[in-house]
Amino acid sequence: MAKPGRPGAAKGKKGPTKGTGGKNKRSLEGRGPTPKAEDRAWHPAGKRKAAAERYTAAGGKGKPSGSGQNRAPRGKKDDDTETVTGRNSVLEALRAKIPATAFYIAQRVEMDDRVKEMLSIATHRGIPVLEVMRPELDRMAGFDGVHQGVALKVPPYEYAHPQDLLEEVIDAGQTPLFVALDGVTDPRNLGAIIRSTAAFGGHGVIVPQRRSASVNSAAWKTSAGAAARIPVAIAANLTSMLKEFKKQGVFILGLDGGGDVSLPSLELADRPVVIVVGSEGKGLSRLVTETCDQIVSIPISGATESLNAGIAASVSLYQVATLRAQKKQD
Repeated sequence: MAKPGRPGAAKGKKGPTKGTGGKNKRSLEGRGPTPKAEDRAWHPAGKRKAAAERYTAAGGKGKPSGSGQNRAPRGKKDDDTETVTGRNSVLEALRAKIPATAFYIAQRVEMDDRVKEMLSIATHRGIPVLEVMRPELDRMAGFDGVHQGVALKVPPYEYAHPQDLLEEVIDAGQTPLFVALDGVTDPRNLGAIIRSTAAFGGHGVIVPQRRSASVNSAAWKTSAGAAARIPVAIAANLTSMLKEFKKQGVFILGLDGGGDVSLPSLELADRPVVIVVGSEGKGLSRLVTETCDQIVSIPISGATESLNAGIAASVSLYQVATLRAQKKQD
């Protein structure tokens, strides 16, 4: 009598199953040497290699982006267009020869001198001029946008690098005056600060890469066209950038209501200066505060709790410009 097989045992003859084709043998074979990190497309080293090859193929010189060069990205958003609205903003953008892709004008718009100049520049540069209904311009301008019958499609804003701005000002024999934003997220405040920087002889505005307003259509509009003349730079890390500026002889002045120096008594106005403006709610961050050479307060009435970022920057820039003018006269 045959012994019963143990539970779960396979029945039938031993040996390879028909049709395996040596499957078990191949599974024991090695897969060859491991590819180098730079040869693996998904690996960071592979991505850097691919970027370097694209950069070289495009005829680039120096170090490509991502190869260790400590530069901030040129833009903060995807490659889409921005819409500049308002007669002053559009006219300044056209005068600055920003590579616009289309100029929109409302039907039966009032033809003042600014509109005539816009049409002349757009026609001369070969920019398509499109006549549209006002509801279309309303849609392009956004919920709270005021277009005044004109709009301009422009590419994404090209940001500068802070170190490049500083070197340009020094090479020109001028005394640097910059405004840096710490946690200012409203693009209208950014636009107002750009406008004030232009009005009072500043050389540029610096924004951090994260948690900051961008130069978008709202900033363009509020700047009244000054965004075409005053460069805006992105700092990958604001605190590190301020420390680098300090090493090069630039004084960092932070604005805060509880500052140890009153703005009218500021003695560093004629030196290379970066004025740092914090958000209206939280003010300056701790690390930025610790980096500042002086914390400066703006004297205001006790009935007013604080000033918003745009106004605080404007008042400070005016005071610095006034003190510098007095120094020159002396």
